[in-house]
Amino acid sequence: MMRAWENRADCTVWDEPFYGCYLAETGLAHPMREAVLAAEPTDWQLVAARCASRADAPIVYQKHMCQHMVAEAPLDWMTACRHAFLIRAPERVAVSFARGWPEMTEADLGYEVQARLFERVAETHGTPPPVLEADDVLADPEGMLRSLCAALEVPFDPAMLAWPAGPRTSDGVWAQHWYASVHRSTGFQAPSGPPPEVPAALTGIVEACRPAYAALRAHRLKPL
Repeated sequence: MMRAWENRADCTVWDEPFYGCYLAETGLAHPMREAVLAAEPTDWQLVAARCASRADAPIVYQKHMCQHMVAEAPLDWMTACRHAFLIRAPERVAVSFARGWPEMTEADLGYEVQARLFERVAETHGTPPPVLEADDVLADPEGMLRSLCAALEVPFDPAMLAWPAGPRTSDGVWAQHWYASVHRSTGFQAPSGPPPEVPAALTGIVEACRPAYAALRAHRLKPL
């Protein structure tokens, strides 16, 4: 999704603005922790102020990870932005995430935080924000992106459907650990197959995440 938006001529992207703050606050030993802390700001208020005011292009797409918004994270910046929520079945996320971070817990996947943030945005703006189901996007990229753009009140751009392979200067330093498939991509991949088999060690995590996922999925967009 970040690649799709960055391929628009009228858009810049910001990759996980609060990641440095999150690692500094929690002390988690994520892959490339020291490189992230050296490259990213760790002042919550500084990052929040920039999230609310950054305007170096007509559209600024911010890719956030909900688990980064721990209790200490400021949320007032959110009122200055339009929001969309991307969801994915917890079994797919858990199996994928565990490959890069085997020590993960339920909190690392951010489902409960995502549900709370969704409710906050809905209350603040008076209407539920748009929700994209990842499998729906893969099944019909153009239809779902048209629907998302309409919900966000920006014109759809066909440039969102394909992009050159390779890294971007906008990628966080963590890209070399996490973004191998992103760097190979030139568009949205084919629709996902059957859900992966969930290892016994992840079953409890997946089931704990399922209620929050279902709550947001009830609001998912349909393609245009």
